[in-house]
Amino acid sequence: MTTTKRRSERQQWNPDLGVLAARLSEATQAELFGRLAEQGHADLEPRHGTVLPYLDEDGIRATELARLSGRHKQVVGRLVDELEQLGYVERRPDPADRRAKLVLPSETGLDALRLADQIVAEIESRHAEEVGRRAYAEFREALRAIVG
Repeated sequence: MTTTKRRSERQQWNPDLGVLAARLSEATQAELFGRLAEQGHADLEPRHGTVLPYLDEDGIRATELARLSGRHKQVVGRLVDELEQLGYVERRPDPADRRAKLVLPSETGLDALRLADQIVAEIESRHAEEVGRRAYAEFREALRAIVG
């Protein structure tokens, strides 16, 4: 049987996939939201990263945001409420179904999304330079195959 100490030591020198994925996610989120804050979007927080990557300029339903993010509708609804209060999104009736609402980025939201796309592209480019473009492309493909 493995003790907690040995397990913690093993995770330091040979971390499992979950630990590696968490470290990558945390580092990316920290840099992304730190840089967004520096550029005028200090009210955005990493939890908003559940919704922001999936926003479309022409709108998306909250149920679709929940499906894409893999989060419960209630969680997504709360995040959309927060983003609406902060001025990053607005809700409008869906022209295809007036009973449904679309979540659309506001002008402030569009600015944040454009900056976020630029920052993430810079982060990815830096990683590709560090490990080699081909190795990075292969890593991304392997990761996509693993997570589906």
